[in-house]
Amino acid sequence: QYGVSTAASIDVQVGAADVVVLAVKPQQMREVAASLKPLLGAQPLVLSIAAGIRIAELSRWLGGYSRIVRAMPNTPALIAMGITGMVAGAEVDDTRRSAADQVMRAVGQTVWLKDESLIDPVTAVSGSGPAYVFYFLEAMQQAALEMGLDAEQGRQLALATFTGAAQLAAQSGDPVDVLRQRVTSKGGTTHAAISSMEAAGVKEKIVAAMKAASARGRELGDELGKD
Repeated sequence: QYGVSTAASIDVQVGAADVVVLAVKPQQMREVAASLKPLLGAQPLVLSIAAGIRIAELSRWLGGYSRIVRAMPNTPALIAMGITGMVAGAEVDDTRRSAADQVMRAVGQTVWLKDESLIDPVTAVSGSGPAYVFYFLEAMQQAALEMGLDAEQGRQLALATFTGAAQLAAQSGDPVDVLRQRVTSKGGTTHAAISSMEAAGVKEKIVAAMKAASARGRELGDELGKD
């Protein structure tokens, strides 16, 4: 149905491949790279979606092979609504870059970065981002229950609100702060909620949390790259 073939060992398919996608746990990457290293004679593109593994480290484990693209997708890719941050190694030509883009566009949008160091902020914004949305949805559903709505009503209202607001922001030409202000009448219910969040420093805490995620990404890169 999908034109996918399987093989019992890595050497069966790699020799004829134009693109080799490395979708393994970061802790397994050295072992996989060691198996892959002698099979790259046809110079395929190596597309890595392993979190924390920098291009320089992967290149070193592949014996200096440098036709590598690093990608950071997110979980909405499961329903073809993901977004992937991507960065190309120095020896990746336009043809291979286009091939990498085509692979990841099959599961959503792509954003190309000029500097690999920006992968950590991408991880903080979109890689980890779905968890922030789920966390906020949890809070909205909890509030709905505490205010008397049943669980299904709370879920339906919260999900539809998030989906609708996201689509409105995507389709509108206005910044999100303008959209927020339009539904925040002074003295009204939305104003009461936003004022409560601002008094609690919610926005500042979200920014700090995302910076913590980015910093942890850098730390993981350092740890995984150690010999």
